[in-house]
Amino acid sequence: MYVIASFEHSIDLELALTALEQEEIRKNQILAIPLNKRTEKRKLFDTIHRSDGLSLFDVGAILGACCMLLGAIYGMVLKWGPILWGLIGLIGGLTLGILLKVLFVKKQNKKQANDEIRTEVFVLIQCREDQSKIVENILWSHEALGVAKLKFQDN
Repeated sequence: MYVIASFEHSIDLELALTALEQEEIRKNQILAIPLNKRTEKRKLFDTIHRSDGLSLFDVGAILGACCMLLGAIYGMVLKWGPILWGLIGLIGGLTLGILLKVLFVKKQNKKQANDEIRTEVFVLIQCREDQSKIVENILWSHEALGVAKLKFQDN
């Protein structure tokens, strides 16, 4: 049976590995694989082939529609008329909404970069089925991010 766990690269990982060795799990039964961190920054704008589900246009569309409506209403009494003031309101609201959303997303990305999880390490432990519960409890007690069991059959 295999028990797989994910850890942050920390002292808890080292303590978990030591505790496993004390429970008669040999070093050749433990495989720890550190993951590399992403080096490139996340892109703000989507492409035709990749989308992250974040829309920069939604707030702009709402503000554009509201400002267009106000421009058309107040354009009845202003000099250039409702059509021109409606278009001015649409362009102004759209621009303001997109700028606000871009600034908000950039601020949020900076905050997430500071709160980011450090590099993860995956640990693969080969053990007997009767040891699996003990191994799982050790991993959870040492702050594992996630734990899974994989049963296999010998042929």
